[in-house]
Amino acid sequence: MKRITATILISLLAVALLTGCWNRRELNDLSIALGIGIDKVGERYRLSVQIVNPQEIAARKGGSDSSPVTIYEETGDTLFEIFRRMTTHTPRKIYMSHLRILIIGEEVAKDGIQNVLDVFARDHEMRTDFYVIIARDTEAKQVLSILQPLEKVPANFLYKTLQTSESVWAPTIGIFLDELLSDLMVKGKEATLTGVRVLGDAEAGIKVDHLKATRTSAFLKYSTIGVFRADKLVGWLNEEESKGYNYISNRVKSTVGVLPCPGGGKMDVEVIRTKTKLSGKVTDGQPEITIEIRIDQNVGEVACDIDITDPDVMNKMDRVGEKKIKSIVEKTVQRAQKKYKSDIFGFGDAIRRSSPKEWERLENDWDNLFPEVPVRYNVQVSTLRTGTQSNSFINKMER
Repeated sequence: MKRITATILISLLAVALLTGCWNRRELNDLSIALGIGIDKVGERYRLSVQIVNPQEIAARKGGSDSSPVTIYEETGDTLFEIFRRMTTHTPRKIYMSHLRILIIGEEVAKDGIQNVLDVFARDHEMRTDFYVIIARDTEAKQVLSILQPLEKVPANFLYKTLQTSESVWAPTIGIFLDELLSDLMVKGKEATLTGVRVLGDAEAGIKVDHLKATRTSAFLKYSTIGVFRADKLVGWLNEEESKGYNYISNRVKSTVGVLPCPGGGKMDVEVIRTKTKLSGKVTDGQPEITIEIRIDQNVGEVACDIDITDPDVMNKMDRVGEKKIKSIVEKTVQRAQKKYKSDIFGFGDAIRRSSPKEWERLENDWDNLFPEVPVRYNVQVSTLRTGTQSNSFINKMER
């Protein structure tokens, strides 16, 4: 009897669990958002949402006169309010789980971003694996509206281009929402975000005919890295400093460097591997930072008269590379310490890890201490390969 009762109870429990997809959503009832832009209009926010038009980007569909995306926009005092208000002129509920890019207008970033990020971190349906960038010298709405060839959806273009740029060039940085939130919350490390610009004729770039031209009238181009203090954008690094920031942060995967040759001309090297160790300590009550950078590189191009088969020559070129990298990272640290007074490198966090008790003493005054922290640099460069050619044909031509 007990066995029968147990069987019935288990069966009833199983039936209760088989409730089906009670909260399912049909694709035809959803508007899939891939990109979101946030701008300021007076004291209010303007939200722009890029919705994909599936029928226009189907793989087998031929050319069309319709746009692959639609931009909806609405204004309000808070983002959560705006999202709901947007339903008054969108036929479908906006679905955010496939978001690829969040673009924050430069004016919004200067005023502070903590308020605009809360809704994205709080929503249980939203993943955090989307990039956050800044619309530099333009509006976020404008960035979302520029159509690009190869990638019909601007949000996908921005996502993939940032991935590629970060991997092979280095003056940009892809920051996901969760990493940004961590930088904003951790004491001893300030946030950074990459900027994007609209170049060319922006008005022409929003038209579908723009995609049919061999040369586009307008295009999107990633800029350099923006520096935050607390949650406010305070300025921009230049291209060289942005690369220096990535060297210090151990984020350089590959890039290209141009080195001057002893007798004139230049040699290009391809950085293929880097490793940075950032360590901190407190000596006699004063914090100190040491940055050690190890770089492996290959010869990419030789436009000068040097013998790259001579080990002594290549050793000298490696020392030239070390001097240049050290100069770049020194300038980057100086810009962050003296101009922006923003610890974007995490020097304070390095002190906290090495000397927790000392950090408790320094933490509350770190904003004043950071600009004066001494930094030591140790850079080592090694050239591994010179390519399929021994010496440049330029040498033979000159002879």
